[in-house]
Amino acid sequence: MSLRVAVGQISCESNTFSAFVCDLDTVQRTGYLYEGDDVLELRDKNNEVAGMLATVEQSGATVVPLLAARWNSSAVVSCECYGYLREHLLARLKEAGPVDGVLLSCHGSMVAVGADDPEADLARAVRQVVGMRVPVVMTLDLHGNVTRPMVENLTAILGYKEYPHDDPVTTGERAARLLLKAARGEVNPVMAWIQVPMILTAFNASTKGAGPFAQLMNEAKALEHEPGILSASMQFVGSYIDIPDMGCSTVVISDGDREQALREARKLAAGYWARRREFVVETVSVAEAVRRGRAIEGNPVVLLDTADTTGGGAAGDSIDLVKGLIEARVTEPSIAMVVDPEGAQACLGAGVGSDVTVELGHRVDQRWGKPMRLTGRVIRASDGRFVYTGGIFGGTVGSMGPSVVLQIDSVRLLVQSLPTYDWKDEQYRSVGMRPEEAKFVGAKNMMNFRNAYGTIMKGQFVLDLPGPTAPDMRSLPFARARRPWFPLDEDGHDPEFLVAMSTPTALST
Repeated sequence: MSLRVAVGQISCESNTFSAFVCDLDTVQRTGYLYEGDDVLELRDKNNEVAGMLATVEQSGATVVPLLAARWNSSAVVSCECYGYLREHLLARLKEAGPVDGVLLSCHGSMVAVGADDPEADLARAVRQVVGMRVPVVMTLDLHGNVTRPMVENLTAILGYKEYPHDDPVTTGERAARLLLKAARGEVNPVMAWIQVPMILTAFNASTKGAGPFAQLMNEAKALEHEPGILSASMQFVGSYIDIPDMGCSTVVISDGDREQALREARKLAAGYWARRREFVVETVSVAEAVRRGRAIEGNPVVLLDTADTTGGGAAGDSIDLVKGLIEARVTEPSIAMVVDPEGAQACLGAGVGSDVTVELGHRVDQRWGKPMRLTGRVIRASDGRFVYTGGIFGGTVGSMGPSVVLQIDSVRLLVQSLPTYDWKDEQYRSVGMRPEEAKFVGAKNMMNFRNAYGTIMKGQFVLDLPGPTAPDMRSLPFARARRPWFPLDEDGHDPEFLVAMSTPTALST
């Protein structure tokens, strides 16, 4: 008989240092929400669910679509929002009757009001529906926070292997292949998890090139070619969630050999800890970045306000880069962006070609700075719609909401109504802004800027600016995360790693 495999998704990265709360409107405005058969619309998209659907269907198994929701990184998810997504996914699972496996696509670093670990909560709830004998496999973003309850309630956890994230489809495919083998009794997954007490910014965590995380990930990839190893994941953790149970981790899954899984997970974790200092980021002031950038020949020089990364849950409303450019008396063509719905409306009201004086910035999340009074000319208006050219939202339509381009002396400022995820430079180009023609290009992203500017930029600088996605973890008000952790604590002694193992008896009885 054909296997029946349920497929569901609830995926978002949270930031507990953001001031607002994510609701269902946020989900639908910045991402997607499909239920039942509508989940099948993701077949041709660039995400895990597409990989899961294709692999299950190609195997001859039957897909049981549940619910699929993914949205831009945001603040803590409201109780009502998470409750709706959870209950609707579980209701469809219950209505489906017996299934032979469940595939779940999650982020791993989501936090909801009243639930520090929604992914573990979802795994437990699914287990209660399908029982202990049915394999349940979850995929995570590379920045997923793996916890002991997740390990104890899942058959397998598989994370992305690439950063920037260009492998969501293949991650879904890998998860589906493993689940199908487990459902047929061809393998008996045993999972070992080691948590390392590190909370790191992801700026130096690219898996491309020869950086520290690339080398660590290459070791994990090589491990998967060893006999008996089904999967090996290096989790960098979404670093902006202040919860007790968090940290970087390693997950190794063997075919029935607990000692092998644990031994290899420990080796990866030891290498992770040994290289921890290589992830520390050098930052400079805007003035210093401009001074150094002027000495670099050619365009563009990218100025990185990573502390206001909307892809990490920040509001995108910081105006501090623009303030720094003006104070540095920049005369070179420069471009930047800010989220300010009130400012966008004021400029739209004045009309294209009008000169306006308007307060901009720090009005969505007011804890990180003050608005700046700016005078400029409105040179373009837009409905804010654009198409993502790749990444986890590849092929879908994004919306900045009503937006304008404001010319302030030599600075062109894109004023958006809504925050959006940055994959490349789609937002700039959608309103006619050409980064290659600017000397200084502002980017609010700590990794994906390489997708947009990697082949053209002549230099880059990480800016020392405040915000909820700061490049230095020590600058954020962590209060609940378990201590000690690097880089906040450093006593010269190697710590005891947290360890957990899955229970394979469910599949072997």
